[in-house]
Amino acid sequence: MLKGFERISLQPGETKTVSFKLGFDELNILNQQMKKVVEPGTFTISVGASSQEKDLHKVTLRVK
Repeated sequence: MLKGFERISLQPGETKTVSFKLGFDELNILNQQMKKVVEPGTFTISVGASSQEKDLHKVTLRVK
């Protein structure tokens, strides 16, 4: 699911710091009782020039 999307442009060799929040609003799902909850599990966060696997940098977030 796409969350926290922001398009930035960089010149060759340029770097930029981009930050975004990953909290309840970004990680919740509806449970069987139709309540928003964040379930324990592993989330994969991907950043890259496109959605193609070869362009992505990934990190995992584990919720207990």
